[in-house]
Amino acid sequence: MKLLQELVGTRYPLMQGGMAQIATGSFAAAVSAAGGLGVIATGGFSLERIREEIDILRSKTDRPFGVNLMLLHPEVDEIAALITEARVPVVTTGAGNPATYIPSWKAAGSFVIPVIPSVALARRMERMGADAVIAEGTESGGHVGELTTMALVPQVVDAVSIPVIAAGGIASGRQLCAAFALGAIGAQVGTVVLASEESPIHPNYKQMLLDAKDTSTVVTGRSKGAPVRILKNKMAKRYLELEQTAIDRTEMESLTLGSLRKAVLGGEKDAGSFMAGQVAGQLTSIRPLAAIFETIMQEYDAARKELPQL
Repeated sequence: MKLLQELVGTRYPLMQGGMAQIATGSFAAAVSAAGGLGVIATGGFSLERIREEIDILRSKTDRPFGVNLMLLHPEVDEIAALITEARVPVVTTGAGNPATYIPSWKAAGSFVIPVIPSVALARRMERMGADAVIAEGTESGGHVGELTTMALVPQVVDAVSIPVIAAGGIASGRQLCAAFALGAIGAQVGTVVLASEESPIHPNYKQMLLDAKDTSTVVTGRSKGAPVRILKNKMAKRYLELEQTAIDRTEMESLTLGSLRKAVLGGEKDAGSFMAGQVAGQLTSIRPLAAIFETIMQEYDAARKELPQL
């Protein structure tokens, strides 16, 4: 089976997650220029903003790129049509079923890769015509499922005939090597690229990532059916306390209203929602994207050579 870079035209078998309000056209262009697959997010952006971000990316690089469609977006139909019109090379999706849009995307030449948290959804996406799937484990930052990457990826690989990309808990070459061992053709990364010079997040956000330990993330919203992994802070602590009460989801959402923007743009350490995966504890410095990717690949080569011969 072909590896990710052979399917999408990148230098490395690495793609960037579609992180809401973070994955701008400029950031995605930088990821693509550094050898990965940059992906523009749609979460938190209007239709016109997304159109502008695609134009910005194309003005900065001629490398392949993707757009992540958040299927709960209020302008989902219009954004799906824009993706077709713009002939986006790669389309990733989350939070829903993209079956309605897949035929038009593929007719426009797009490579379609839904993000899935379970075998059942992976099989459904294969039936709907997806070219590959991203199996994302609960170690990842942001919205998460229940299965770990170690458990999810091999089960999805065994269940479908289309390629599988691993996501969640991947920030080093050792973890990339493990993803390949599980049957994946490449990896989607998020938290590790947040700690890059090109990342548009607030400096306070970057410092919180560098200060993180292995136990510095927590999942909020699980009891309300909307689990999100974020760095621990006062807002997260208060949210978890409220989850133990009879307060309804609307009241809970008032606590987190605008919290992602407060983190990404304002760097409000106590009130922001600082989405990050469990690999945050591995981050030690802010580096250029090119250096991050090169290190991952060097570590991968070393890890593969050091595996015991049985």
